[in-house]
Amino acid sequence: MGYLYLILGLLIGSFLNVCIDRIPREESVAFPPSHCTRCDNYKKAYDLIPVFSYLLLKGKCRSCKEEITKKYPVIELLTGIIFLSLYIKFALSFELLKYSILSCWLIVIGIIDLETTDIYFLTTLSGIILGVLFIIGGYFLGYGVLDYILGGILGAGVIALIVLLTNGMGWGDVEVFLLSGLYIGWKLTVITLFFSFVLGALIGIVLIISKIKTRKDYIPFAPFISLATIIALLVGDRILKLYNL
Repeated sequence: MGYLYLILGLLIGSFLNVCIDRIPREESVAFPPSHCTRCDNYKKAYDLIPVFSYLLLKGKCRSCKEEITKKYPVIELLTGIIFLSLYIKFALSFELLKYSILSCWLIVIGIIDLETTDIYFLTTLSGIILGVLFIIGGYFLGYGVLDYILGGILGAGVIALIVLLTNGMGWGDVEVFLLSGLYIGWKLTVITLFFSFVLGALIGIVLIISKIKTRKDYIPFAPFISLATIIALLVGDRILKLYNL
């Protein structure tokens, strides 16, 4: 069953690529079908097989031979690996569905912020609405409500305080932490906060030392929130056990 969920992740990763490309351009993610941005030829179904089509085409458009960005197979693989990891962790469960959907939003938001330094409100809003629906659905399945509401408030509140006091972060980061917290609850939000700041600091230092960035350059934070949330989902319970939480 795990390999089927891996395949599902690869397929969804292909769709996430469409979202990542089109959302910043304010285009529909459903229409028109996938096409080459250079020659505008629509891609055939056999050219849309995640990862394998890229390899078979040697990273080039079948029609015009324009090079296809390596980002596409990387995101497909990333999504597939995350889906498989979540399946191994949670098996077939309410949590698996919830966290798989969360991971899709985090990938889209994180990659778009990395590429454009923008976080789109309608994207985070749709994820937040789904998070609220999952809280409601979880209530009828016997899950708590307060834990997840506090998760959203805690994450968003900490980042909002930083924004107000330092202007070192953006309100989009507040939205992303609100989104994440509603899905994972307050305990895992604490872990996500910790890892996001640690990862942000470490990678920021590396970028500055390597002169890719300067101290005055803006470094997108949503990718660190996204990565930290995935880490919290996969190993957060172990960390909590170490501190008897």
